[in-house]
Amino acid sequence: MDLDGVLQTFIAEGRELLRDMERGLLALERDPEDTETLNGVFRAAHTVKGSAGLFGLDDLVRFAHAMETVLDQLRAGDRALTSDLTARLLDCGDHLGVLLDQVADGTGTIEAELLRRGDELMEGLGADIAGADGEAGGADATPVANDRAPVEGGVECDHWHLSLRFGPEVLQNGMDPLSVLRYLGTIGEIGRLELIPDGIPDLDALDPETCYLGCELTLRTGADKQTIEDAFQFIRDGSRIHILPPRSCVSDYIELIRNLPEEDLLLGESLVRVGTLTEQELAQALAGQAGGDADGHRPLGEILVEERIVHPPTVEAALAKQRRVREHKARETHLVRVDAEKLDHLIALVGELVIAGASASLLAQQRGDAAMQEAAFTMTRFVEEIRDSALELRMVPIGDTFDRFQRIVRDAGRELGKEIRLSISGSETELDKGMVEKIADPLMHLVRNAMDHGIEPVEVRRGRGKPDAGTVRMDARHEAGVVVIEVGDDGGGLDRDRILEKAIARGMCAPDAGLTDDEIYDLIFEPGFSTSDEVTNLSGRGVGMDVVRRNVEALRGTVEVESDPGEGTTVRIRLPLTLAIIDGFLVGVGGADYVLPLKSVVECIEVTDELRIGGGEEDYIDFRGEVLPFLRLRDLFMSGAGRSSRENIVVVQYGSKKAGLLVDSLKGELQTVIKPLGPIFRHLKGVSGSTILGSGDVALILDVQAMVEGAVRSGFGSGGRAGRVSEMVH
Repeated sequence: MDLDGVLQTFIAEGRELLRDMERGLLALERDPEDTETLNGVFRAAHTVKGSAGLFGLDDLVRFAHAMETVLDQLRAGDRALTSDLTARLLDCGDHLGVLLDQVADGTGTIEAELLRRGDELMEGLGADIAGADGEAGGADATPVANDRAPVEGGVECDHWHLSLRFGPEVLQNGMDPLSVLRYLGTIGEIGRLELIPDGIPDLDALDPETCYLGCELTLRTGADKQTIEDAFQFIRDGSRIHILPPRSCVSDYIELIRNLPEEDLLLGESLVRVGTLTEQELAQALAGQAGGDADGHRPLGEILVEERIVHPPTVEAALAKQRRVREHKARETHLVRVDAEKLDHLIALVGELVIAGASASLLAQQRGDAAMQEAAFTMTRFVEEIRDSALELRMVPIGDTFDRFQRIVRDAGRELGKEIRLSISGSETELDKGMVEKIADPLMHLVRNAMDHGIEPVEVRRGRGKPDAGTVRMDARHEAGVVVIEVGDDGGGLDRDRILEKAIARGMCAPDAGLTDDEIYDLIFEPGFSTSDEVTNLSGRGVGMDVVRRNVEALRGTVEVESDPGEGTTVRIRLPLTLAIIDGFLVGVGGADYVLPLKSVVECIEVTDELRIGGGEEDYIDFRGEVLPFLRLRDLFMSGAGRSSRENIVVVQYGSKKAGLLVDSLKGELQTVIKPLGPIFRHLKGVSGSTILGSGDVALILDVQAMVEGAVRSGFGSGGRAGRVSEMVH
């Protein structure tokens, strides 16, 4: 049996549960009365413990049980959730993550230092965690009080009765039924266990990979029914599991006997041998004591109501909850975990399919075959749908990345002695999974800088009329074909003069350089630059912002800063939606082809004498009364071809800026598979990649952001020139 796949699923799900637990604890610190969130944190700890028990991870079970005990005390109102207790529970969650990492490494043993650390954390949770340092529950566990009213004919036993028929594919799925029984032994004491041999076939028909096991057993435990049910979460499919609580009614056992596949008499005798039923109670059950339909069966809800065990509204509420649970599980079955490498391979194949489809379309056009052109058009349409669907598989919400910073902001605020809140918006904005992973480190540096340099101490904020608690904002949104991520704060803003002073002292600029505010703020991204006089755990080494720019540019993105003195700072990152495939617009310049991202293209216009400014000598046109600077791509790429008789300008936009690109020909839309240029061209400005056309030729993909900024800078960089152009336009 290959247990590795099941274990890896447990590790992945365990990490997700720990992230949910951390988010819940941070939310509870803000709103301790949120019982739903508290229950969710408890369930997360409980599920981790239960799953770990199935794999015999006793140290993990023991530690998770200590957390679960404290959380249960919080649910019962026996303890109050203080800030210190929240901090301890968060540390415990971190320790569980470390234990999970040990399991993932495959070492099989937990280091002694980690065990000591776990004991210290459990001790820090408080003395009122009886049983946490032993097994979860145990032989001395006190059964849960049953609130059923005594009824005539009730079975007066103080233990749970479990009827188990393991599914035939349990062994094939890598699960061991004995591990389930071992886990049950950790949450209570198994009294009697009776094996049911009826399902075992003759020896010549026996399949060694099929499970035929069934048993009836009694369990003394202080755990609730949900805890017992969780022991079977990995084997539930295909298995028959019936759990009857202490002091269940005779009618419950009637229903159990009739619903199981074995003969009533043999099964009833098993219940007598394990001590659940007496011989008299068995005789009553087999005699069909309770009336019902033609087969003597009645719905369980009807029995409970008629025997006055519960009221009708209680039954209706329970049934409604069961329906919600079933619907939730049905939704979960629609989710499939896929290895990221398989998705990458799929995207690569789709990219090759895009190139092959473009080649087929070009061939159809060259031959002038109408039928072939129609077939190529149909294929192109389906390829586009396949491309979009494949790319969507890699798109994930950025909210999970944002949520990680809740803990960072909380801990850093306590360390700095500042009150800091984290405000998150746009969590549903989707981005390529690879980009989400790579943007986490730059965001970390930005958040740390906002807390350390941006948010002022409480005394300073009070003096400026601000609330004591500072706010760090994280926002994401789609805008003009890119994803915009902002990290801002309501702190003191950037000190323009101090930045300039530091830059001059380091020889980064001349004292009489006459830099604009934007150019001065841009200096903070230079390697080694820092305005801090001392190094802290968060910042001061002058490496953070340099890493931000380098990593963002590696993703073909840009970063810019806005600051309002006394009000705060916002750092804005713009990233492409994907790194793999885009819709492009093909243009010709001289004898070469270039591709522009289609979402950056505003419109295309033919250059006429009416649009030219200054007789065509200036690099401007009158674009509906607006001065539009443009770049001549022929000059930029030093094309040796002669000037085209008909010139066109492609108007492109990046952020709020627009510019024009003068080209010789417009060749239409196409799907573009982005190919990296390689390390040797890493510092090449104006080009973001390359692609292979349907003809087999290579075309460069232009960096619209660099083109727009270049056009604006060359057009309006010299003093007075913009004013003269404005006069010519008007």
